[in-house]
Parts: sequence; structure tokens; C-alpha cells
Amino acid sequence: MSPRKRGPKELTGMVDLTRDKDGRVHARLLDLVPGRSGTVYKTWLDQRGKTFKAGVEVATLDPFHGYKNAIDDKLADATAVLDAFHVVALAGRAVDEVRRRVQQEIHGHRGRTGDPLYGIRNILRCAAERLTDKQHARLAAAIAADERHDAVHIAWQCAQRVRAAYAHPDPAAGRQLAEQVVDGFPSCPIPEIARLGRTLRQWKDAFLAYFDTDRASNGGTEAINGLIELHRRIARGFRNRENYRLRMLLVGGGLTPDPPQV
Repeated sequence: MSPRKRGPKELTGMVDLTRDKDGRVHARLLDLVPGRSGTVYKTWLDQRGKTFKAGVEVATLDPFHGYKNAIDDKLADATAVLDAFHVVALAGRAVDEVRRRVQQEIHGHRGRTGDPLYGIRNILRCAAERLTDKQHARLAAAIAADERHDAVHIAWQCAQRVRAAYAHPDPAAGRQLAEQVVDGFPSCPIPEIARLGRTLRQWKDAFLAYFDTDRASNGGTEAINGLIELHRRIARGFRNRENYRLRMLLVGGGLTPDPPQV
């Protein structure tokens, strides 16, 4: 069937991330609506009414300007927070792009078994504090194999600075580290890191808001996504979108007699 007839395949999910009295998040799926755009999000918010929108204090999101525009337009009093998982993923992706570029420039082909940089590709995706002594030694040996590998090492260290900001036990100190990232990365001579810095600078307020909102994140949303994927596989697909929506609302806890508290 034509996509025009069956409608958009992508869905936007709204998740309630309200904390309990102990500060724990109890994620609850509120709704699934067709499409992935700011317009879809705005329409859904308008349908909830003024009281609902006035109760939203914090809204977490991935780096998608459509959702950010919807929050700014419809939730003017809410604080938008860029999700930490997505920021760390962006930093890791930048490191991987640097590794692939340097690999291609030196060898003229993609990574192969035996290539130093290809051999440490998984190590470069890990947090420094989680590496074993053996992994640290492998990383050092691979970087020392060619002076042109220094760009990969610098990119990895930059990604570790992003991780360190989020992992710091003191939110104020973590915010200072994050501000250093925003101020320093855009001028980095490594183009992939400079691009990451420009992205974070564009999202500066939402990036730094993490440290002012008791570390608000999309962790609960990712948990709900996991449940949705699990039950979608168990059902082996749905032909009717409304049946799919209702099933996932049952799974994610969205169908309750009480109004959502956001």
C-alpha cells in the first residue's frame, strides 16, 4: 500500500517523567501519534489544554529542532533539556568519524583486521574509567603506531570531557565542564569535533539545563521505547495503527483513570 494512503510510518511518543517524593522517575506512556515533527507535537499539546501545558515544568528531548520549537511555542514556562544519552552518542559518533577519516587517509581503505585504528574501535566507544589496564595499553600502542593517529586520540579525549561533565557528582562542577566544552570545541582544529562544538553551542541552554534540573533526562523514555519494541516483536507486527497505539498504551501504562501529572 502506498505510504500516502496508509499515512506516516513514524510515530511520536509522549512520556510522563514525573518524579515521586523520593525523586525517582516512574515513566508512563501518555500517547503515540502518527508522524515525527514539531507540528505533530504542537497539535498534541494543544489538544491537552491549557491546564495540562501549565503543569509541565521540564521537557526533555533529543536534538531535533522540531520538538524544541514546539516546546518553546507551546510550553513557554517549561525548561527544555537536551537528553544526556543523545549528547554522549553525538560525541562518540564524532570520534568514530575521525577514526574512519584518518584510517582512509593513511591506508586508502576502510578498517580491516590488523589495522591499529580498526583494532581499537570498540575501546574508543568506552568511558576511560571503565577501561582495563590491558585496554589502556592497546589504546596507547595503537595511537603510538603513527603520529597521524593523534587526531583520533584527541577526539577521544574530547568525548571523554563530555562524559566527565555528565558523570561529575557535583552538578555545579559538571556544568562548568560543560561550559568549557561549549566554549572550546567549536575552535578545535579537528573538523568533526568543531562540528560537535557548534551543535552544542546551538543547543547551549538545553545542554546546560541538565545540570539545573536535577539531571533530567530521557532515560525513562528509552525504557518505554524498549517495552514498545519488545511487544511489537512479540506481536509480529500490527496492521491497524490504532490497535498498535492502544496495545502500547496498555504496555506503557498510559491507560489509567487518573489524569496525567507532568
